[in-house]
Amino acid sequence: MPAWSLALSMVVTGPLLAPGYLLLRDAVSTPRSYLTDAALGLSEAAPRALPQDFAVAVLSSVVDGGVVVKALLLAGLWLAGWGSARLVATVLPDAGLPGQFVAATLAIWNPYVAERLLQGHWSLLVGYGCLPWVAVAVLRIRGGDGSWWPLVGFTAVAGLTPTGLMLAATVALVCCVAPGAGRPRWACAGVALAAAVLGALPWLVASTAGGSLASSQAVGVQAFAARAEPGLGTLVSLAGLGGIWNGDAVPDTRTTAFAVVATVVLLAVVAAGLPVVIRRPAAVPLLVLAVVAVVGPALMATGPGLAAVESIMRAVPGLGVLRDGQKWVALAMPGYALAAGAAVVTLRGRIPAVATAAVCCAALLAVLPDLAWGVGGKMTAVRYPAAWQTVAAAINADPRPVAVLPPDSMRVFPWSGAAPVLDPLPRWVSADVLSTGDLVIGGQTIPGEGKRAREVQRLLLDGADAAALRQAGVGWVVVEGPAPALDLPVVHRDDDLALYRVGGDQPPAAHRGLLIGAHLVWAGAIVVAALGAGVAAVRRRVTP
Repeated sequence: MPAWSLALSMVVTGPLLAPGYLLLRDAVSTPRSYLTDAALGLSEAAPRALPQDFAVAVLSSVVDGGVVVKALLLAGLWLAGWGSARLVATVLPDAGLPGQFVAATLAIWNPYVAERLLQGHWSLLVGYGCLPWVAVAVLRIRGGDGSWWPLVGFTAVAGLTPTGLMLAATVALVCCVAPGAGRPRWACAGVALAAAVLGALPWLVASTAGGSLASSQAVGVQAFAARAEPGLGTLVSLAGLGGIWNGDAVPDTRTTAFAVVATVVLLAVVAAGLPVVIRRPAAVPLLVLAVVAVVGPALMATGPGLAAVESIMRAVPGLGVLRDGQKWVALAMPGYALAAGAAVVTLRGRIPAVATAAVCCAALLAVLPDLAWGVGGKMTAVRYPAAWQTVAAAINADPRPVAVLPPDSMRVFPWSGAAPVLDPLPRWVSADVLSTGDLVIGGQTIPGEGKRAREVQRLLLDGADAAALRQAGVGWVVVEGPAPALDLPVVHRDDDLALYRVGGDQPPAAHRGLLIGAHLVWAGAIVVAALGAGVAAVRRRVTP
C-alpha cells in the first residue's frame, strides 16, 4: 500500500521532479531561506507561515530549498494515501487490501488536493496527509494497543502550519469519543491537547511576543467564501471535496458541467460503504465530523454565515485563520476514506472485492483526469533568471531592510507562467523585506498588516530621495520587472530586476531567542516522537 500511494503521489507531482522550484500562487520555494524576523513570526504580519518558514530555512541550509519544498509536498500526499489505508486496516480489517486501495486512492485523487495544489498550499497538504495517521493513533490508543508517540509526532508534523495543526487536533479530539477498552477518553484528550500546544508553540509565542494578530482579515471574508461549481450548489460542491474560493485555482474539468458527473461518482463511492461503516462504532465519530466539515463551510458561505464569521474575526483578530472556509473540508477526508474502503464489504456478496476496488479506483481516477502530471501541467518546476541570484547575493552580503516595487504582494512573471505568485524575494534573502501583505481579489483590495511597508512604498511612489528612505530605515530598494529607473545608487539593473543601495538600517526585532527556542521545542517534539515510536515498535517485535 505504501507503494501504491507513492505511485499516485508521483503521478500528481511528476513535473516537480525536474530541476527547478515550485512557484505557484502561495507556493514559493527558493534555493535558500534564512531565519529572518519574518521567518520567526516577528514581523508586522500575523504568523501564518510558522513554523513552516523556520523549517524550510533550517533544512535549506543543508539541502537546496526547492528540493525541500518538493519533498515535503510529495511526502504529504504519500502520507494521505498510506495513512488512509492504515485507517481502513484499523477500523475495517475485513475490507482487506481492496478496501485499502480504494481509501488511498480517494485520499490522494480528489478535488481538494487538486485545488490546494493550484492555490500553492503545499504545507497545508502536509497537514492533510497527517490526518488519517492521527486518527489511527488515537483509535489504537483507545483500543489498548497503541502508544502516545505517533499521536504527538503526527500532530506536530501537521503543525507545519496553524491550519494543519487545528485540523489534526480536531481529528484527534473527535476520535477520543470512539469506544475502546484502552486508555480513557480524558487521557487521550489530554495528550491530544498537549500535543497541539507543543505544535502551536511557535505561532502562539510569536503572536504574544510580536503582538502580530491580524485585525484586517475580516475585510476579505466574502472573497474567501466557498464557491459553487457549475451545476452544483455550494453544499454539494463541498460534499464533492471542491468549492475553493479562487475560481482560477481549479482543474479544468471542474469548470464545466463535468463537475456534476465527477461529484456524483465520488459521492457514490462513499455512499456505497456507508451501510457497513456506519455500524462500526470506531468510525462513527469520523463520519459525523465529515458531515460537519461539509455543512459548516456551506453555512459559512451564506449571508448570515459570512456576517457571523466577520463578527467573530473582528472580535478575536487571531481567528483570521477561519476566513478560508473551504479548507476545513479536509476534516471530511478520514471519514470519506473509511466509507470508500467499506464499499468493497458492502458489495462483497454480489461482486468480488478485487473487482469492486478496481472499478472504484478507476472511476475516481477517471473523473479527475487533470489531477495527473501537475494538475494538467499547471504545476511545474520553474527556473529563476540569473538576476535573482545576483541580487540576492548582493543583499545577503549586507543584509539591511529591503523595500520592493511594485507594491502588490502577488507578481506575474513571464518566466513563471500565467498564474500570479507571491513575491519570492522575502524567502531568498537574509534581510527583512518590507511587505504590506495587501491582496487584490476580484478588484477588491484586502489590506495586509504591513503599515511600515505601506509608508515606505508611499515614499518610493512619491519619489522620495535616498536621505528620506535612509531615515525610514530602508537599506535596499528592489524593483521587480521592467520599471522606470529610480534616482538612487544602482547596484544592478536589467530587464528582470533592479537593485538600488540606500544604506539605512533598523535594529533586529526583540525576542528572537525566545522564538527560536519555541521553534526548537516544536522540532524536538517531532524528533523525540519519532524516536519513541521506533523504540516502541522494536519492543513490540521482540516481546513474546
